[in-house]
Amino acid sequence: MKINKFFKPVLALCAVFAITLLAFKPIDKAEKPAKPFGGLALYTVRDAMTKDARATLEKVAQAGYVNVESAGYNNGKFYNLSPADFKALLDEMKLTPISAHQGTVTFDNVDQQIADLKTAGFKYFVIPVPPMGTFMYDAVNKKMGMKGGAKALAETLNKLGAKCKAAGLELLYHNHDFEFSKDEDGNVVLDYLLEHCDASIVNFQMDLYWVTKAGQDPVAYFKRYPGRFKLWHVKDMDDQGRFAPVGNGHIDFKRILANKKLAGMKYYYVEQDACFNETPLEAIVISHKGLANIGFK
Repeated sequence: MKINKFFKPVLALCAVFAITLLAFKPIDKAEKPAKPFGGLALYTVRDAMTKDARATLEKVAQAGYVNVESAGYNNGKFYNLSPADFKALLDEMKLTPISAHQGTVTFDNVDQQIADLKTAGFKYFVIPVPPMGTFMYDAVNKKMGMKGGAKALAETLNKLGAKCKAAGLELLYHNHDFEFSKDEDGNVVLDYLLEHCDASIVNFQMDLYWVTKAGQDPVAYFKRYPGRFKLWHVKDMDDQGRFAPVGNGHIDFKRILANKKLAGMKYYYVEQDACFNETPLEAIVISHKGLANIGFK
């Protein structure tokens, strides 16, 4: 059957519309991993979380993550949400709260913070830096440090750990690079903590980037202190020594991952403190694909 001259331009126009519709169809479902896995430290997207927690968490879930670690607790709220409301939002997004960084903890407010973490559904109470005024930061040289020494820090962690255990939470300490230096008494801070903190009440979150930055080997620490590193921060290092999305740097994550049982690792999170070649929301997508390529599940 011949198509007359009138219908030819109509059919051509329809074809253009069809191609346009295909080009602009939603792609979220196609890009979302078939089976979401892994965790994200929300410190990575802290600015976006402060502006719009709901929209940001939706993007975290779309990127393929299932677990989260908070780093936005202030005045009894997580990202301006009550503990109960924050838990409800995570439930809605099908995200599981696992751990919370509680940098503002003191002996006066620890009971309230523990109660808020339990209400929000967290399992681990993480001390991100030496607490209660003992953390130091040199903004000019961009160097972190601490005062008071490893012995005092260990005593503080043991006291906080006992309180957490009594309430059904686990206390962990998160390292940077300065804990691999010696204090005024000649103690390598992290080694002292591992040897003098009671393993039944205090364990550790290993930041794989900062261990590497300090010139140390994560696997060597797993061998020396097996079972103590319950959580990991997984972030890569570029050729300039800067933070990079997972898979876009030179840290040998496959070797580290092969020793996860020795480490005692229960959960892990992508974390990227700063982004240089992409936005944080772009970085978490790149890192999730990197996790899959490395063999994280």
